[in-house]
Amino acid sequence: MNLGRPEAVPYTDHPQGLTGIGKKPVDGPVRVAPPGPKGTGGSGLAGDAVCDRRHHGGDEQAVYAVAREDLDDWERELGRGLPNGSFGENLTTSGLDVSGARIGERWRIGSEVVLEVTCGRIPCRTFQGHLGEKRWVRRFTERGAPGAYLRVIEPGEIRAGDPVEIVHRPGHDVTVALEFRASTTERDLLPRLLAAGPALHSESLAAARRHVETYGG
Repeated sequence: MNLGRPEAVPYTDHPQGLTGIGKKPVDGPVRVAPPGPKGTGGSGLAGDAVCDRRHHGGDEQAVYAVAREDLDDWERELGRGLPNGSFGENLTTSGLDVSGARIGERWRIGSEVVLEVTCGRIPCRTFQGHLGEKRWVRRFTERGAPGAYLRVIEPGEIRAGDPVEIVHRPGHDVTVALEFRASTTERDLLPRLLAAGPALHSESLAAARRHVETYGG
């Protein structure tokens, strides 16, 4: 589990040059609850900074999860260490196919918290500046393993090391990776996202509907 504090950097679009992407592991306990709508709500984790609320945070992006296995793959490719929190994630999971999770899939973390998968993470200039890797946005996009944003279904407290249990898996085949491809490099896939219904992030759902209205399904 990782939390970030506001940090002044030159590579963010935030008007005050602040970002909370530099997250560090904490032991907890940490309260998890819906933060409010995008634009006003920040992180779903108490004590975690979301500075640019135009593009980040809010109920549908309350928590961001990345698989430790994906960080390990990037470590080998980049030739550098990537501690937990390096991608600005709140949860660094182990043994869970995060990008292969289905939209609407629900995870119980510890004994109290239930989260629901909404979409993948779209890389931005702040992410590239934070990593300090050339062509990072393009490389991350081409890999197609973006990690998952989640909304809070049941609030409570979590701690580092809490088990993650999949308590609901929808019957459709719309995964985080598919949603990411449809939202970035393969727009023709957008109609397939409609199968995920209202569990899908509202912006992705609206984009899929617009595509069908314009081009058909």
